Amino acid sequence: MQSVRDGDGNRYVLLKRSAESSRVRDPGTGEERYLPNDELTPDEASPLAVVAGGLPAAVRRAVLACPDDRALGLLVELVDRGPTSVRTLLDAYDLCESDLHGLLAEFRAAGLIVETTVAGERGYEPTADAREAVGRLRD
Repeated sequence: MQSVRDGDGNRYVLLKRSAESSRVRDPGTGEERYLPNDELTPDEASPLAVVAGGLPAAVRRAVLACPDDRALGLLVELVDRGPTSVRTLLDAYDLCESDLHGLLAEFRAAGLIVETTVAGERGYEPTADAREAVGRLRD
């Protein structure tokens, strides 16, 4: 597999090359089509990175920030619950304090949550990117 660009700079994954044209896949839509070989130039990007780049940025960040089902579940819960205090998170789920804070730090670094105050206590709320990511994952 190889990544290529067309004359407009659009990236594709090269699937098959023949004498006159090549079958390529658009990483954003998954659509396959044939393009003339003279319109394509090799691209140095990893084909797997190009494929991942076709996903919405919010989804990529959510997937990369969630190392397991518990982490993904926590992100979904934060989206569903909205602003939630750290105390509530510690009481409601089977995460020790260090694991919870580690996941929250990953989510913050990925731009999926922001710190807030809930009922006078420190808490977190999901960003628009987190809501978008969870919504797309649910589709």
